[in-house]
Amino acid sequence: MKYDYDLITIGVGPAGMAVSVMGAEMGLKVCAIEKHKLGGECMNVGCIPSKSLLRMAKTRHQFEKLAEMELESDQVPSVLKPFSKIQGYLDYINEAKTVSMFEKVDLLLAEGSAEFVDKNTVKVGEKTVSAKRIFVCVGTRPMVPPIPGIEDVDILTNENMFKLEEIPESMVIIGGGAIGTEMAQAFSRLGTKCSLIHMAEHLIPTGDPEAGELLKEKFEEEGIAVYNGAKIEKIEKDGDLIKVYSDKGEVLEGKKLLVAAGRKPDFSELDLQKAGIETDERGYIKVNDYLQTTSANIYGVGDCNGHFLLSHSAMHQGMIAIMNSMMFGPMRRKFQNYVVPWTVFTEPQISSVGLTEKELIAKGIKYEVIKMNYADYGAAIAENIGVGYVKAFVSITGKIYGASIVGEGSGEMINEWGLAIQKKMRMHDIMFLQHSFPTMGFLTKRASEQWMMNRMKSGFLKRMCQIMF
Repeated sequence: MKYDYDLITIGVGPAGMAVSVMGAEMGLKVCAIEKHKLGGECMNVGCIPSKSLLRMAKTRHQFEKLAEMELESDQVPSVLKPFSKIQGYLDYINEAKTVSMFEKVDLLLAEGSAEFVDKNTVKVGEKTVSAKRIFVCVGTRPMVPPIPGIEDVDILTNENMFKLEEIPESMVIIGGGAIGTEMAQAFSRLGTKCSLIHMAEHLIPTGDPEAGELLKEKFEEEGIAVYNGAKIEKIEKDGDLIKVYSDKGEVLEGKKLLVAAGRKPDFSELDLQKAGIETDERGYIKVNDYLQTTSANIYGVGDCNGHFLLSHSAMHQGMIAIMNSMMFGPMRRKFQNYVVPWTVFTEPQISSVGLTEKELIAKGIKYEVIKMNYADYGAAIAENIGVGYVKAFVSITGKIYGASIVGEGSGEMINEWGLAIQKKMRMHDIMFLQHSFPTMGFLTKRASEQWMMNRMKSGFLKRMCQIMF
């Protein structure tokens, strides 16, 4: 059968961009469908604008700390109205950078939602296109929990937050994960009185509990009220205030309510059943080890399959999926064989890769904790960034199960640990790699040296060293 294209991507966020651009560079005929904007949620209402807001907030915070004075109205930095500036950055990235990547791709942009006709055919508005293989890369949407009264108030999510015209006076944030904590600190540093409430016992619940507690201390120092382990009973509108009532009797008040309580899939426009695509009990697209859906010629890539809801993971899956689509047997790669590091870009940054301590305990794996504090490292002290630690979970023989890093530069440092785990390296491999000094990454080498010093507690090894010397 003759098709219009070799492949179609539905959704041009991180996953769809990876598939489309790689496919085009391989000489394939590619059609990419995006109903909103290139770059998807990450580029337009997620990772990129949120980091811009965080940087502006950090600059203002540092300025205030250095100035130690109240600013006159005509001295207020422009970052107090940051959203138009952020939109300018996004427009430049999209127009000058992103669009140029799609010169070899037939792009159906903002022409309507994609809808399956069958497993090889997709309809967009009045157009119908077909392909040998199709990659579904549509991502997820914010989940709004069914809290009594929430339907009666205007809420912010990451989808509309960056459309604000000015920094609000006060804000209540529901959710203590990455989005909730990053935005709590950003808005607080820009002048918003923030309070954060969530059900988990510590901030960043997927990470190290100690990291969550350290971040809570930092938040409270900066005037952000944190309510851990709290269930919201109801939400009410009281004049221009929104009131959030917890099961512990607390009442949080703010002029804005930001909901950052997780993600959910939404495939209502796709008509997946027409293509024979099944979803799991959570509503995500079912995929096998090679990212194929229940229709073998269709791949479910990125957040839409419910595995690792992270932009860099979506990009990686896009690469794996298109490679698998042209391979067979043992040449194909299982997408879950690759480790997924992640970072929350608060100050201090929180990063993790591999198994957490909680997961190790649940699996019954014996492990040793190696921890190096930033506060014990001269460079961190001299640079006044002594908050944080490098913590590794390892075996007695140096196998690395996981790592958690909190502090300046942790998002860069965690990648070394990710590579070590993925390549099955051990602590002595890290120890014998020279690390540039005095970087924060040198703490990784110090952790490996500490692991070796712990081995020297063995009387047998001490005697062997004495004999050999």
